[in-house]
Amino acid sequence: MRLTVRDAATLLHLPERKILAGIRDGSLPALRSRERYLLNGVELLEWAGAHGIAVSVEMLESLDVSGSLTLSGALRAGGIHHAVPGDDRAAVLRGAVERLPLPGDADREYLVQALLAREAMGSTAVGHGIAIPHVRRPVVLDVPRAAVSLCLLARPVEYGAPDGEPVRAFFLIVSPTVRAHLHLLARLAHALRDPELHVLIDRAAPAAAILARIEAVEQQLRGDAADAGDADGAGGPDGPEPGVGG
Repeated sequence: MRLTVRDAATLLHLPERKILAGIRDGSLPALRSRERYLLNGVELLEWAGAHGIAVSVEMLESLDVSGSLTLSGALRAGGIHHAVPGDDRAAVLRGAVERLPLPGDADREYLVQALLAREAMGSTAVGHGIAIPHVRRPVVLDVPRAAVSLCLLARPVEYGAPDGEPVRAFFLIVSPTVRAHLHLLARLAHALRDPELHVLIDRAAPAAAILARIEAVEQQLRGDAADAGDADGAGGPDGPEPGVGG
């Protein structure tokens, strides 16, 4: 999914100069084409999450994340894993990959090395003790459905986070398509704006409590989207006029 600077600014409710500043300081990757910048949707979501920028309902809808693919459902498929061991990036990434719901013939070591290579380019920590390890382009795997694994670490690990906090939790996405990966990343970026979810993750709360909170956040998102749809359809030249109806 390629976006212009104007597209990105509209979706994130930011001035275009803010997007351009991210491109110029190197924190927001962009492709220069015919005198304009083009942005990757996945990388825009990563940048927004790392800089504490809210992902709008409009952006989630534009990415078609309002369908049946939910973060809570993907977490049930991938599992919430407590006390994942490791004292450094390589060890905790290896422990996290070992817990992913992959086919028996999957090359887990290749995935570990790909994730480590990505970390060498820049930390995937997004702040508040959370990282979303991934490669620059989503790895599409031969799996029956998309899944997200939440790995709560046994010990915090230094990870080069933008806020300086060590990482205590990983979210890893496994997806059969790039589109599904993008959908889940968008939902995750939205969910991680919720302070109550951060408290539960910090406390390494039981899986049921974390899932219940994510379901509540998604329910709120559906309500916000429905309200936005009602507002768009009410009044105006294409909406019903007051006093007119069956």
